[in-house]
Amino acid sequence: MKISAYHKARGDQVEWYNPLCEYDKVYAAKVFTFTPDYNYYINTNQIEKGGTGYDIEKVLPVEVDRLQPDYSIYNIDSNLSYGFLTRGCPNRCKWCVVPKKEGKISPYMDIEEITAGRKKAILMDNNILASNYGLQQIEKIIKLGIKVDFNQGLDARLITDEIARLLAKVKWIKRIRFGCDTPGQIAEVERASALIDKYGYKGEYFLYCILMDFKESFARVNYWKSKSRRFLPHCQPFRDLNNPHQIIPQWQKDMAHWADRKEIYMSCDFKDFSPRKGFLCKEYFKML
Repeated sequence: MKISAYHKARGDQVEWYNPLCEYDKVYAAKVFTFTPDYNYYINTNQIEKGGTGYDIEKVLPVEVDRLQPDYSIYNIDSNLSYGFLTRGCPNRCKWCVVPKKEGKISPYMDIEEITAGRKKAILMDNNILASNYGLQQIEKIIKLGIKVDFNQGLDARLITDEIARLLAKVKWIKRIRFGCDTPGQIAEVERASALIDKYGYKGEYFLYCILMDFKESFARVNYWKSKSRRFLPHCQPFRDLNNPHQIIPQWQKDMAHWADRKEIYMSCDFKDFSPRKGFLCKEYFKML
């Protein structure tokens, strides 16, 4: 969207790639290294590839990066904005490229730069609570009355009583998101959510859950069924960043299918879930 805004400001014609047309320049991007490449002929004088899937070190030029995105190419609600307040993360989780790509954590943009008068913002910060600047921005978000979603999740381990009071004042677009990737984070999510609830929050908690070991992953994801319907686990198969040809175990795909469909997760035990005709997931427990 920022690249589109940059070219339109220069008077260039911008459109989504059409294989029947010829272009002066085509941009191609991949988020993930395991995403298949576009292997067809591209009729252009110049092609520029970016995104972590192609080059983890490549970034937009500053004059492009600071522009307001061109929201029109996705027909996004005129009241909704997207952006980052901070970049980077001090954690070094083995499934995450952010510290390598962006460093520890640093201030990036101001909420008013991102929203430019809009009343809602999807914020993609990877660890907003690990930054004093990030906490100051949350205070500003509250003051301005902007509705937000930190869509990469918050770190429950960092939530103090003071931060909980702050988060309870935020106008959330839909829910609060936490990471719950290890057994120890179950207790941290419960502690953090209880603190936030104490200050009046009554909404949902969306929990990102990386799947690794079968027995541990099942216990961690299944735990929330008996806790409350306010807690919604979202499973993601583990990706080995050093093995782009990794084969994802079928149980991870099936557990993600089960948990990520809330109507299935809430009404059906994983053992009784049938992701394919003639197969019940209770078969996985026989291998333990």
